[in-house]
Parts: sequence; C-alpha cells; structure tokens
Amino acid sequence: MGISIGLVGLGAFGSGFADLFKKHPLVDRVGLCDTEPDRVKAFAEREDWRDKFNPQDAYSSLDEISKADFDALAIITQPWLHAPQCLKALESGKHVYSAVPISSIPDGDEILDWCDKLVNAVKRTGKHYMLGETTYYRPQAMYCRRRAAEGAFGAFTYSEGEYRHAFDSPWCDLRQVLVQRRNSKSGSEYGRILKSYLDRNIHSGPMHYPTHSVSGPVCVMKAHAVKVCAWGQKAVTGDPYFADSSFSNETALFLMSNGSTMRICEHRECTATTDREEFRVYGTLGSFEHDAWCTRKERTPLSVEQMRDPLPPDVAEAWKDSSGESVAYGGHGGSHAFLVHEFVDAVAHDRIPAINIWEAARYMAAGVMAHKSCLRDGELLDVPDWGDAPM
Repeated sequence: MGISIGLVGLGAFGSGFADLFKKHPLVDRVGLCDTEPDRVKAFAEREDWRDKFNPQDAYSSLDEISKADFDALAIITQPWLHAPQCLKALESGKHVYSAVPISSIPDGDEILDWCDKLVNAVKRTGKHYMLGETTYYRPQAMYCRRRAAEGAFGAFTYSEGEYRHAFDSPWCDLRQVLVQRRNSKSGSEYGRILKSYLDRNIHSGPMHYPTHSVSGPVCVMKAHAVKVCAWGQKAVTGDPYFADSSFSNETALFLMSNGSTMRICEHRECTATTDREEFRVYGTLGSFEHDAWCTRKERTPLSVEQMRDPLPPDVAEAWKDSSGESVAYGGHGGSHAFLVHEFVDAVAHDRIPAINIWEAARYMAAGVMAHKSCLRDGELLDVPDWGDAPM
C-alpha cells in the first residue's frame, strides 16, 4: 500500500514537482493546495490526474490541508514561509518535505532558532523532515558519495563549494524571480515582513541561502563545519536588488569536523557563464573536480550517466518522458526525481530520509555563521551543531 501526500505551493517551482510526486508508484493519493485557485485548477482538471486526485482534495490554505488525513505534505512555497509552515505540518502529524532553504530571512539568530525548533519537533512528533536540496542529488554528489564509501578519497584534506548566481543572469534573473515572488498573494506580504527587519538594521546576505554550495562537500565527507571566518563584499553596481543585503558576495573558510578545511563562495554580483551549483573534494588518494576523478597518475573525465545513481526500475518506468524512451529527471541536474523518490520511499518505509533535519541544519548553520563573520570583518566563530540523525 502506498502513501498519500498533499502538495502545498503550485507556483513556478512547485508545479515542476507535481507530476513526479503524482506518478511515483508508492503514491496512491495526491492533494493540491495553493492560495491561488487557478494553480490548483491547472492540475485538478487534467485527465491523467484522475486516478490519484479527488476534487475533494483541493485546498486553499495550509490550515485546511493540515487537518486532512494525508500522510505527508510537500511544502514548496515562499522561502520565508518554509520554517513556520513545516513546523505547523509536523505538529499536525504529517511528514514534511521542504523546499530550500530551511528559512530565508535577514536575522541569522532567528534562522538558528527555527533549526532548533524543527529538530525538536521531529524528535517530539516522530515524523520525518526532509530538505529538498538539489546539490545532494546532482550526479556529481552521487558519484562522490559512492567513491567516499569505497575509501577511494583516502583521508579528506580540502574541499570547495560555490554558488555563483549573478543577480542579472540571463539564465535566471534574480531580480525577476524577486518580482514574481512578491507579485503573488503570499509574496505581497513579504514587504511588511522585510521592513520589520530593516527598521532594526538587520540585513541579509548570500550566505543565508547556503545549501547549494555547502551541501556538496558536507554530504560527501560526512563532516560538518566547526569554525568559520568569512568576508563579504558590498554591492558595487548600486543595483536595488541588494537594498536589503549587507553584501552581494560572501566567501568563507571553514574548519571541518574531520580536520579538513572547506572554502565556500556565495556570490550574486559576478560574471558567470552558468548558474551552477558546483563543488570539488580532495583527498590523500583521490580527488574529484570538474566532472573528473583524479589520482596522482591520471585524470578520468566522467559522463552524467557514469556519475548518476540508478532509480529503481519501477520508478524509472513511471517517470519516462513523453517519448517513453528516457526518464524525466526534472531540473537542477536531474535532481528533482531523486529528491521525490527519496522522500516518498522514506515515508513509505518509515525511515529517516537522507537530507533529514540534522543534515539540513548543518547546511544552514554554516551559512548563518559565515554571514555573522562577514559582519564582524572575518572574526573566527564557532558553528552550532545539533548532532547526527539518530540511527
């Protein structure tokens, strides 16, 4: 018997996951929730959704769908809403999938407090939380975790992660993303929320969205940040996009729990040929960089198919594209399919998902403390940690 899941948030990003959840073989029933009825209607009226969607399972608020009898909720809403909405869902007895990051607000102390609340909620309720971090299921990360499990890296010595996403990128213009978010019904409320922080002189920075850069090295090495020193660059273009940020670019150096060091870049005012989430990991025996496995003697370029883990055959079959010839993996390097499968499978078999709240908090805390260090001109700071997920 499969699970039931409610999809909360059917905007541009959330709608891209809807078919993946609906078509998964372990999902028997799907609910739809959005504050804007047309978004729900777009899926509710589709003939191919009738096998798993009942018109009675359409909702206009989180309050409504939290009271329904779904096993889990996938929350893909505005970034500043993630933490409180996930907490509400957990406390209503639902397993929770959250889009990244855990929270995106200017106050780092408040973000850490949300991490603490969510860790305790998972412990208290016994429900599962999973963060939908895309880098974790990019082919490069899957390959590196396999090699790490074999011991092929030897002892880890150094790693780098970066998310260089120009604010005016032609591939994904962050100014337009911001406009789209704030033009929605829920997004229109954020101006008032943001003003409450700015009135207290609390400004954000790129490191408050650290998951794309931090998660690669952390998930491969299974090590977390212990200390950090970081520096920020104030916006030089004068673009209003950075009006609520202390810095446009932030760069950090971390001491890791395994004794290695890690450099992380979160840059928004830059020239980049892609908006790629990228990382490199180095060890005493082997290293991974730029889609290649390297040893002292040779460098072996790798294809996506060589790096990517296989999906279970029945899941791959369910997710074949319209041509029926290949799997529709979804965006961000094909990570969407793996994120959905990991969460659905974890709920169906009642196991802790890979990107659980303890793992997710480690990504978030690293970024929060890096931003704090930037504000203190590179002061060395401790990074809080909530421990490992229970076995």
